[in-house]
Amino acid sequence: MENIISKISDTIKTTTSIEDDLFKKFNVKRGLRNEDHTGVIVGLTKVGDVVGYERDEEGKLKPIPGKLIYRGVSLEDIVKGAQRENRLGFEETVYLILSGNLPEKDTLKEFSDLLSRTMDLNPKITMHILDLEGQDIMNNLARCVLELYTFDDKPDDTSAENLIKQSLNLVATFPTIIAYAYNSLRHNCGKSLHIRHPQEGLSLAENFLYMMKGRHYTELDVKTLDLALMVHADHGGGNNSTFTVRVTSSTGTDTYSAIASGIGSLKGRLHGGANLKVVDMMKNIKRNIKDWTDVKEIDTYLQKMLNKQAYDKSGLIYGIGHAIYTVSDPRTMLLKEMAKDLALEKGRDKEFEFYNLLEERAIKNFMEFKGTSVNKQVCANVDFYSGFVYDMIGLPQEIFTPLFAMARIVGWCAHRIEELNFKQKRIIRPAYKNAGEVKEYIPLNNR
Repeated sequence: MENIISKISDTIKTTTSIEDDLFKKFNVKRGLRNEDHTGVIVGLTKVGDVVGYERDEEGKLKPIPGKLIYRGVSLEDIVKGAQRENRLGFEETVYLILSGNLPEKDTLKEFSDLLSRTMDLNPKITMHILDLEGQDIMNNLARCVLELYTFDDKPDDTSAENLIKQSLNLVATFPTIIAYAYNSLRHNCGKSLHIRHPQEGLSLAENFLYMMKGRHYTELDVKTLDLALMVHADHGGGNNSTFTVRVTSSTGTDTYSAIASGIGSLKGRLHGGANLKVVDMMKNIKRNIKDWTDVKEIDTYLQKMLNKQAYDKSGLIYGIGHAIYTVSDPRTMLLKEMAKDLALEKGRDKEFEFYNLLEERAIKNFMEFKGTSVNKQVCANVDFYSGFVYDMIGLPQEIFTPLFAMARIVGWCAHRIEELNFKQKRIIRPAYKNAGEVKEYIPLNNR
């Protein structure tokens, strides 16, 4: 077996290689990206909008401060509105994204109570989670979602009422599944098993912290996690995991299969797993930069990274740059504000200042290093601070990417419902140009 695997592995080095110039020759948009790095428009949505450019009087794209819009409402307005009223905002965000409208006060209370009551899992599902042997929570999450199909009385029903019922159930149970999966993982590593069931009356964010840590969290911890869920709830139809859910949903498959496909996409290190790469990079930078206030020392190390001489020698500074945002990422701006307050509470303000300075120097060094080869301004994306925030709350790295899924399930469900609600049903099927050569078949005895 090893011999045949080795033989095929050697052949794919040439048989799967496609020259870069062929993409330009056949006008193929690699990665569904235009040459200016903007995304190729492949669909329409009313769920959300991600804005990093606007057109000037001549019709040319001009970078602007980033905007993230949920159902026509600015994310910043939603967040600031909740903060002014000293309340949490994730449940309101869930209602808005799924329904398309902001809830009345009484409706929001009823909706929040419903989500809180729905968090508890069927005992059979709980036992299934605790029996899982896998070492990756994202894989276990996908397996549990597929398992939910068997506990649904109408799993293939795509009526509006049933889709909303399934969506709310997934939004409410994701925190519970992730918390149980993490505790099961710890138990499999020889540690004590602590299963705390969700408490009625607590928000999704607070219930998650309770299931993970007992009562060992602060009010600011809850507010910060609630904010993190709000900023990650949706990001338009073009992000990889949401597009995956829409592609899968367009086939007419069931909700659980479609959501499991989104989880698989989000797990990737170029998507939801990116914040872990930032965390690892920051550990390396902290070890190699002795004075966190020395601009010259910081610049020297960043230049080594850009020249592929330091860290993972990829030439990348993780957490810097985004496919759409240019001047600023609105999610980063909101999370950074809360991170500053949290750092003061946790006695990690010097570390926050280091992140802040590193963000500034990374952008400057990147732009100078790239020069004219990069045709757009760059900014820090949300991954730059999210891992730092989760760590300050006291959450383990194993759940950083699952936390992303815990928020993004909202957008996934909304986009799935929209995809299924189109009057003209059409499977998403883009075309691929065959760049291979024509070969003559040779009979087996003549080879």
